[in-house]
Amino acid sequence: MNWKSEISAAADRIAGYAQVTPVMESHALGLDYPVEIKLEHMQHTGSFKARGAFNTLLSLDVPEAGVVAASGGNHGAAAAFAARALGYPAKIFVPEMAGSSKIALIERTGADLSVVQGEYANALTEAQAHEKATGAMQIHAYDAPATVAGQGTCFAEWEAQGLQADTVLVAVGGGGLISGALAWLQGARKVVAVEPETSCALNAALQAGEPVDVSVSGIAANALGARRIGSICFGLAQGMTSVLVTDEAIAEAQKLLWRAHRILVEPAGATALAALTSGAYQPANGERVAVLVCGGNISPDPLSD
Repeated sequence: MNWKSEISAAADRIAGYAQVTPVMESHALGLDYPVEIKLEHMQHTGSFKARGAFNTLLSLDVPEAGVVAASGGNHGAAAAFAARALGYPAKIFVPEMAGSSKIALIERTGADLSVVQGEYANALTEAQAHEKATGAMQIHAYDAPATVAGQGTCFAEWEAQGLQADTVLVAVGGGGLISGALAWLQGARKVVAVEPETSCALNAALQAGEPVDVSVSGIAANALGARRIGSICFGLAQGMTSVLVTDEAIAEAQKLLWRAHRILVEPAGATALAALTSGAYQPANGERVAVLVCGGNISPDPLSD
């Protein structure tokens, strides 16, 4: 697949639907070097997921039954938001572990929401059954070309905004976002995958030489808790650098973003930064680094009614 072409087309397609999110450079994170940051948690519904959802709906024929999506929370909110914006009915399945704030966010879109027991994989099973029964179109959270191309627009946009970094650190769940990074950057910049120790589908797949099932737990599991890495991601990720971080490091990175810049994000949104602040990834002398803040749907909602 010509990913550059697909991502460029996706960027044109979703212009006017997805937000252009801001970038900044921080010297206040307790490190000996500055960090470029893209604030993708300021995207519609609080995560990058809206890019892939809009690209999918705008590039494919949507059936009368509408769309269906399974999600740990963020993708479901984005799919529901995009469907409503474009006038399609949406059925969303999320696991209980999605958390109250993400469930409430999806409910506010007016989508038909079902909360199921278990993990993301259980929600996906329910979504697939709904797809088969109704003919609704599945918007996959990460392992579909239209999703990956949509997420890749984030990195095309960042480069257009003047990204200087040699290395970009990206949090990984099922792999849609980092697939977009790899598909767009294509070796022009180093991409580092960052996962929690307790939800590490990509790291496990790279170690095993093939996608494998992993157990899922920890503070970022409702966003990064894919049981198995996507096949597109696994294909693109061969030979890349993969690091793991602890829940404690993620929580500390969350606090640091708040203390330094009054940026409030969910654990997944701080995971890439945690690799730097914990030392899990140590840049070489002179290596310029950047992190993507990917999600802001903290639970419980600190400003809920």
